[in-house]
Amino acid sequence: MRRMLRWICWSLGAVGAAFIVAAVASIRFGDASLYPPRLHEPRVEIVIAGYLYHAGIVLPREAIEQIAHRHKLPALAAIASQFSDFPRLEFGWGDQHFYTRAPTPPEVTTVLALRALFRPGNPSVMHVVGLEPHQRAADLDTRLVTLTLGADGFARLAAALDASFARDGDRIEDLGPNLLGPGRFYRANGSYNVLRVCNHWVADLLHAAGVPSAPVLATLPQGLLWDLSLRGGAAPIPPTSR
Repeated sequence: MRRMLRWICWSLGAVGAAFIVAAVASIRFGDASLYPPRLHEPRVEIVIAGYLYHAGIVLPREAIEQIAHRHKLPALAAIASQFSDFPRLEFGWGDQHFYTRAPTPPEVTTVLALRALFRPGNPSVMHVVGLEPHQRAADLDTRLVTLTLGADGFARLAAALDASFARDGDRIEDLGPNLLGPGRFYRANGSYNVLRVCNHWVADLLHAAGVPSAPVLATLPQGLLWDLSLRGGAAPIPPTSR
């Protein structure tokens, strides 16, 4: 029994040490020319929403529309037009099979999760939800942090976001409404797997904007938000202000 306990402790320690090494090795420093924004630079406030196993990014629709026309981003221009009645939009990226069949934790099954994480070549989708004036995220029962980007950083983030949408020519591919709320799915670029999950996608968008990120920590939304708070200067949004 003692030998087994020692083996278990050694194994857990080895796994923990490997995780720490991988997390440190994956750290990406920010771009000081983009973030934080310069003193008199125009600014855009964005929100990162951390759910149980998923993270999304919330952007002001008006800022999306302006940057899309200024930098010729056709996917975001189409999205801003389609969701013109909403002041903010939440964007998410994920496995098509999983994302369209499990909108809430009760719908998640082991088969769905394992398929999404370990089946090679999983197609992905973009999920866009229009938020009412009082909403800060699609699900109010979640953890939210806010970041302030400068104009250049937001432009870089918007370009990366626009590139996430798959296109048929210049048109994005609408896959229909979601199962909850005023949202829709669109075909996306990239394959979903355990090495590239939704939280990594959010971290990559923020990295494009010059924000520090760490992909290994970002595997779970809790790690993503912790790193953003520790190194990126993200400020939590209290539940009372949502």
